[in-house]
Amino acid sequence: MKIRTTMAGAAAAAIVGTGAFVLPAAASASTSTHTLKFTAETKSSAALSNSADAEQDTDVNGAGKVVGYDMLYVKLVSSTSADLNITVDVNGGMLYGTAKLNSKGMVVDGTVTGGTGAFAHAAGTLTVQTLNKAGTRHAVTVTYCMK
Repeated sequence: MKIRTTMAGAAAAAIVGTGAFVLPAAASASTSTHTLKFTAETKSSAALSNSADAEQDTDVNGAGKVVGYDMLYVKLVSSTSADLNITVDVNGGMLYGTAKLNSKGMVVDGTVTGGTGAFAHAAGTLTVQTLNKAGTRHAVTVTYCMK
């Protein structure tokens, strides 16, 4: 179950830096890249089955102020990997993504798949860096542009 704990903990970042929180700029004629950076702190998790977990994280900026929340659905694929479905709820709307985790809790091929509100046509990448041994704090960086 070590992998499950590691996966769920790393998933918290899942959508994936400590630092400022940046909201999307107003729409413009040119495509620009936006970056969200925050620390995801695991607040609750639940085993939904032998191979699936759910996790709720509170997202804070570098000053420790709450800037949003994220929910993760973690589906174990093998003893060394898991698939993630991620929803981040922040000012402006919800941002959706998917990712794969390996046994070290590192995100592989994290992808922004869209969202609602200001994120309705978002596409990009995400990275996660685990900040503590317990796997409950993660630096998250999301880089996206509008499709």
